[in-house]
Amino acid sequence: MIPPKQNADFVAAMEDVLGVYQRPYDAQRPVACLDEQSKQLVKEVRTPIPMQPGRPECIDYEYERNGTANLFMLFEPLHGWRHVKVTRRRTKIDFAHVVRELVDVHYPKAEKIVLVMDNLNTHKPASLYEAFEPAEARRLIDRLKIHYTPKHGSWLDMAETELSILAKQCLDRRIPDHPTLIREVGAWENQRNKSKCTVD
Repeated sequence: MIPPKQNADFVAAMEDVLGVYQRPYDAQRPVACLDEQSKQLVKEVRTPIPMQPGRPECIDYEYERNGTANLFMLFEPLHGWRHVKVTRRRTKIDFAHVVRELVDVHYPKAEKIVLVMDNLNTHKPASLYEAFEPAEARRLIDRLKIHYTPKHGSWLDMAETELSILAKQCLDRRIPDHPTLIREVGAWENQRNKSKCTVD
């Protein structure tokens, strides 16, 4: 996206997010980024011919569509940690459950989680109220300090960068179904987390 020119709202939100990224690492107030993307699942209709010396793998141009999946990316840039949650959809309820996992599973001891997200319609505290009882929704919201990227500036969300890397390193081929996608993404995540890839 091309950001709008001379837009005070854009600049204010951009400087807010950039200020968050400049904070020193604090385990009690970790900075986490969240974003998602869809992946079309595609089955082969003919068995590919494996690669052989001097000959690349041959894949038929025909394929069978097998639905879609959604990938939620949680990324803590200063710690070099990421987690990809594969879901069947990208609804407010799915988002709310990912946020609860972020709070209760990944950062149960953090005082406050600084969460950077774009302005997608599901990325709202109200989504938590649609998924959970009010007391549970409020408990989760109270653990978060949310910072939104500017409209037309979702590229400032570092989780979007990680999704781009995931797409190039792992998803740049046909993946037939959810179990295969979960397995492949899990292997990518484990390898990348072991190498502690951070954003400098």
